[in-house]
Amino acid sequence: MGEAARRRTREASRRRYLMCPPTYFAVDYAINPWMDPNAPVDGGRAVRQWNALRSAIERLGHGVELIDPVPGLPDMVFAANGATVIDGRVLVASFRHPERSGESAAFEKWFRDRGYVTVTAAEYVNEGEGDHLAVGRTVLAGNGFRTERAANEETAGFFGRPVTGLQLVDPRFYHLDTALAVLDGRTVMLWPGAFTAAGRRRVARLFPEELTVQESDAERFGLNVISDGRHVILPAAAERTAGLLAAHGFEPVRVEMDELAKGGGGPKCCVLELGDPTQLSAAA
Repeated sequence: MGEAARRRTREASRRRYLMCPPTYFAVDYAINPWMDPNAPVDGGRAVRQWNALRSAIERLGHGVELIDPVPGLPDMVFAANGATVIDGRVLVASFRHPERSGESAAFEKWFRDRGYVTVTAAEYVNEGEGDHLAVGRTVLAGNGFRTERAANEETAGFFGRPVTGLQLVDPRFYHLDTALAVLDGRTVMLWPGAFTAAGRRRVARLFPEELTVQESDAERFGLNVISDGRHVILPAAAERTAGLLAAHGFEPVRVEMDELAKGGGGPKCCVLELGDPTQLSAAA
């Protein structure tokens, strides 16, 4: 990374997110390597951490809307997985595991009730923004664990955008947003060991700047961040990643996430980006 890139002024853009309170958060089953039903979960602490995350987002000037949690769906707090929203069009997730399948109907209803014109339930298994990241006119799609490769064609056709598939190879990083973070239109942050060599080459072609985190911080969900192009909200435990971001002109905002991490998620897992509300009527 050159000195000019380190000195570059980063510019924030206002965002709008959907979040789900962790009212029913628990670890009652194990569908990823981080979940242990035998480990105690402090529900009150999870709520406090979620509230602090929401406050941090709002202090940065971003909007937050809420979807009501549903009893029996403890992972619904990880709202990023509920859908992918691009240009006002909503592709509702189809979950890999039956434990989460009930979330799809709740998210579909939320979007329809709020006037989104084009809302479609995915035919192929995909887990929403957990595996879909819009980059310019392209969509990065993580495949291999939760979102099947066959879903890429459906995603491309629905949004009218090319999809770049990235095969995930490490089960600890089962969603794309646990292995890679788009910080702005030029800059990506990732742990290379989560991808094939071909996938790393595809990422390098899309981003002039690439930051590499250490594996230990990746394991602390240090890549599961919320970036507005300048400020980057990340787990407090990912200390080295915070230093890496600061060294490259970003402003790290650290939040405690260790309780919610017991479910296998970090800050990014808790938010679904909604985009520009003026696009609703134009999305037919």
